[in-house]
Amino acid sequence: MPVTARLSRKFYETFGEDVTNELVDWFNSVDATYRGDLRELNELNFSRFDAKLEQRLAELDTKWGGHWTQLDAKLEQRLAELRRDLSIEITRAQNTTLKWMFTFWLPTAGGIIGTAIAVVALLLRR
Repeated sequence: MPVTARLSRKFYETFGEDVTNELVDWFNSVDATYRGDLRELNELNFSRFDAKLEQRLAELDTKWGGHWTQLDAKLEQRLAELRRDLSIEITRAQNTTLKWMFTFWLPTAGGIIGTAIAVVALLLRR
């Protein structure tokens, strides 16, 4: 919103209406010119800033895209290693469980079979 320059009544009385009005018009013209120049300069600077910001954002996006790709590859590799290690550990746990199962059930089965043989032997002696 332009501000119109005005001068005091004493200025008008000292220099006259014509000179004072011409001076006021000149001030307003200079003000409008400077405002226009300032607006153009601001728009130009903003355009430069916007272009530079867009460029840097694109570079940052590319850089982070590469980092995410590397991180994703490392994560996939680590998950594959963990799956392999977990599979090995599960197999070991199954083997250990099977060994303990036979360790406990073999004497029990032997005792049951021995008792059954003893009972059959007793029955056959009679």
